[in-house]
Amino acid sequence: MPKLGVNIDHVATLRQARGGIEPDPIEAVLVCEKAGCDSIVAHLREDRRHINDRDVIELRKRIDTRFNLEMSINPEIVDIAQRIGPDQVTLVPEKRQELTTEGGLSVIKYEKKLVRITELFREKGIDVSVFIGTDKEEIRAAIYIGIGTIEIHTGEYSLAQDKKSMDREFKKIKSAAEYAMSKGLIVNAGHGLNYTNVKRIADIKGMNELNIGHSIISRAVFTGLYSAVKEMKALCS
Repeated sequence: MPKLGVNIDHVATLRQARGGIEPDPIEAVLVCEKAGCDSIVAHLREDRRHINDRDVIELRKRIDTRFNLEMSINPEIVDIAQRIGPDQVTLVPEKRQELTTEGGLSVIKYEKKLVRITELFREKGIDVSVFIGTDKEEIRAAIYIGIGTIEIHTGEYSLAQDKKSMDREFKKIKSAAEYAMSKGLIVNAGHGLNYTNVKRIADIKGMNELNIGHSIISRAVFTGLYSAVKEMKALCS
């Protein structure tokens, strides 16, 4: 069964709504790990709209499972990530005006930059993943530059409004995942997955990890974070 990575960005979003210190993302980490998650995900955005520099320093100290830092390829963020030393970085596209990450990073477009960045993290013993769409040309580009892990963007699947559209997007994800795994890549998936659509993705044979945040934090408002993580973990099994 795939592992579950819990993205805690929206705990920080709630904190930032009042500009105070509560809720503390570190407390969320402790609950998520107690509930059985396999990794903690946090996105240090260039505008620091939720997770901030202090958060990632404290997260590195307190996470007992695995720390997956989502980040752009901005030089400042790359420098911070090297100093913090997460277990893994997941390289994502980033636009200041977007509400959330809108698609995959083009490995083809940023090939030269990604080669340099990947080498920098490898020297630090940090695993590198790229967040990409289902285009097999992009998967081949990731293989070409030596990236061993990809995370497939599931946003279009999650936003599908009818069964036909959902089936179409699922087939793209499944085909891309199977192709990548046949080439030796570790395959993760995430973005928009929730309690009603996650099972189908979790059932893709060989899927390594599902990274989920918004739906878990939303459910936690009503059930508590521990129960929300336990329920999602069960759906991934």
